[in-house]
Amino acid sequence: MIVVAGEALIDLVPQAGGDALAPLLPARGGGPYNTAVALGRLGADVAFCSRISTDAFGASLVERLHREKVSTDLLQRGPEPTTLAVTSIGADGSAAYSFHVEGCADRLFETPAHLPDTVRALSFGTCSLVLEPGASAYEELMRREAARGTFVALDPNIRAGLISDPDAYRARFRGWLPHVSLLKLSEEDADWLGHDVEGWLAAGPAAVVVTRGAAGLTAFVRGGEHSVPGVPVDVVDTIGAGDTVNAALLHALSARGPLTARALAGLDGEGWREVLGLAARAAALTCSRAGAEPPYAHELQALPGRDVRPTRSG
Repeated sequence: MIVVAGEALIDLVPQAGGDALAPLLPARGGGPYNTAVALGRLGADVAFCSRISTDAFGASLVERLHREKVSTDLLQRGPEPTTLAVTSIGADGSAAYSFHVEGCADRLFETPAHLPDTVRALSFGTCSLVLEPGASAYEELMRREAARGTFVALDPNIRAGLISDPDAYRARFRGWLPHVSLLKLSEEDADWLGHDVEGWLAAGPAAVVVTRGAAGLTAFVRGGEHSVPGVPVDVVDTIGAGDTVNAALLHALSARGPLTARALAGLDGEGWREVLGLAARAAALTCSRAGAEPPYAHELQALPGRDVRPTRSG
């Protein structure tokens, strides 16, 4: 089982072609939540670990997890409101966010006493590793499970507007790396963090995957790097594209065998091109439609490249 740990929230997205005062449409979101949904659509055995409100927005978030076959056994619930993210869409389809987070449910996450023995991988990222007191609880979970030998994936998914002390966050990020097996970053994230791929690899991760938008993806490993081009698509918006990449990487890697740092380090160039190619195709499909709507496995089979079977992965 793959466990995705982090926030679930409601994106308030402007209607297509609307001005700044146009009605905003609520959509379920949050980087970890989108990753969990994308894994469910690909057929992975996945659970979501978070704290979600019992309000109407929270009920909608949980309902979608059930519909997408994402386990909710690790969910915590509370009466606090759901976090809101107001989204603005640029001319190129890129998304920017402002957040309403004070006193919200996901900030009050508590580290679970234990995880099921079936858990093979944990994925972390985005706002949940910034906003206290939840950030420390997620970090405790990361460190504890990494010490037990669990594969840990990290997608920082930087939201600079939420980070009051960038230097302190960068130092904290470096402290996570010894516990991380797979680090995934956008090119913008990598630049904001100092773009020190060699240093990051030396600190712990077996691989660092950097997404470059339409230019594709690159995996950096200790023996070199492997790249694939982007898949041409008419971009509606980029909401959820990076989260889809994160999910596709985890699903494709787990389909090749047990998820371990050693297996990641031993993956050859052909293997990386297959894994990255799947992620590029999945991201392209997400960008081709409005909002965070990752593809199902059968949709990827219609695109060029390796087929992906909708079977459950561990």
